[in-house]
Amino acid sequence: MSDEEPTSIWMRPERYERSGPGRRPGYSREQITRTAVRIADAEGIEAATMRRIASDLGTGAMSLYRYVPRRDDLFDLMIDMAMSEIELPEGSSGDWRSDLTLLARQMRAAGLRHSWLIALLTSRPALGPNLLRVYEYALGAFDGLGLDIDDITGYVGMLDDYVHSATRREIGWLEETRRTGLDPEHWKRDYMGPYVRQVVESGALPLFSRSVLDSRTAHLAPAERFRHGLERILDAIAALIASLPGDTVGQP
Repeated sequence: MSDEEPTSIWMRPERYERSGPGRRPGYSREQITRTAVRIADAEGIEAATMRRIASDLGTGAMSLYRYVPRRDDLFDLMIDMAMSEIELPEGSSGDWRSDLTLLARQMRAAGLRHSWLIALLTSRPALGPNLLRVYEYALGAFDGLGLDIDDITGYVGMLDDYVHSATRREIGWLEETRRTGLDPEHWKRDYMGPYVRQVVESGALPLFSRSVLDSRTAHLAPAERFRHGLERILDAIAALIASLPGDTVGQP
């Protein structure tokens, strides 16, 4: 590995990893990253080691460090490759709710395709070009409403927190289903159902019992549950915008 002071992978042009003067590299960052993403999608992020990537590419692990010096660099490249799949318009439509709904749904879809993505995004700072493109789009949804930049970044942070949390929870259910063979409905009915019924019948936890007996959302399909929660987050943002002084309501 390189002994140089750590520098963002985005500050090092591809030529930095060439194997010798005037020689083209035998591999590329894109090739290495795509292999890493394929391994992580199939086997989890822990499996995407340089040794495993090199094995799949038919080379030695040390030879790849010329192209991707650190594992953190690999993570940054993987995140950005996944974010490149998010297709967004060039600019805001003028309807911030519509723009953020589109973004949130695409982020959820990317997270479900790459079960490691949300965990990496929420565990380390990552500012690759595609992530910045997506972030700029999110900020741009509020452009022209006269909002303070701290309010804008705060609203985008609220949206991110919801999307990340909801998607991680959904991924957790999918992983538990693969591990146990029980889908969420069977888990609720057959594994936890008898205990939940016992708690409800005891009357000890009346609000929990209401959440079991009276909930209109508990049995929604995952996509519908995500949409329901997203609408509440957007409602909260709309209420916050409306509460600001001056002519900054900007409700479409």
